[in-house]
Amino acid sequence: MHTDDDKPLALVTGASSGIGYELAEQFARHGFDLLVNAEDDRLDHAVRRLRERGADVRAVRADLRDPAGVDHLVAATTGLQVDVAALNAGVGQGGSFLDTDLADDLSVIDLNVTSTVRLAKPLLRAMVERGEGSLVFTSSIAATMPGSFQSVYNASKSFVQSFAQALQEEVKDTGVTVTAFMPGPTDTDFFRRADMGDTKIGSGDKDDPAQVAEQAYEAVMKGRKKVVTGSLKTRLQGAANRVLPDSAKAAAHRRMAEPGTGGDDDSGRQ
Repeated sequence: MHTDDDKPLALVTGASSGIGYELAEQFARHGFDLLVNAEDDRLDHAVRRLRERGADVRAVRADLRDPAGVDHLVAATTGLQVDVAALNAGVGQGGSFLDTDLADDLSVIDLNVTSTVRLAKPLLRAMVERGEGSLVFTSSIAATMPGSFQSVYNASKSFVQSFAQALQEEVKDTGVTVTAFMPGPTDTDFFRRADMGDTKIGSGDKDDPAQVAEQAYEAVMKGRKKVVTGSLKTRLQGAANRVLPDSAKAAAHRRMAEPGTGGDDDSGRQ
């Protein structure tokens, strides 16, 4: 079933700010009702703003790094027809792998990888059973390069990208679409939370999250499988990464993400 007024329903995780909020804004603007998730207090403010768009908005505050949080969100979908599920929640961690805390590394995996799989399973099953729906993954241009000084994050996004493309093949004849969009460095809390303020990428220019979300929304509506979102510079970098050797990309990433490199003129990717 849809919500009471039979508008389509979009689920968006990590919706309290940044790309996730802007994705929810796109769906609300285009006539969707919303089921939004985040773990922080900003979710309440986001819900108020989204309701101003005329959407019916249901909020589920839950930490998706915790399996109980995932179960809580899945339970909230009971009796609802989720037409689009945007699995956007994610976190990064900068620094040398030798120096980062193991708990922080595992937290990245818990949110970016494990929760993504745990949510995708029931949501995709319901869509395939119904014969319609769209599953959306916030991947990253980071998925295309070895992440020197951001090793676990880039690896997690490589997983998300591969996972999305595998699912695309599995459900291609079911009426369900799977889209992975790949932002570059975006003006969100990402780099602050990842403790990357003193890096070139953390201190450099970044893309507008509203632009990223608008491009992602358009890709979902067109049923596209993969799209690099953001500025022309980011999209050109995505094209270059298809041909550059991994060793060159790893060295370039080091120059962008190594602690102490901030303050130069160039910028990098998310």
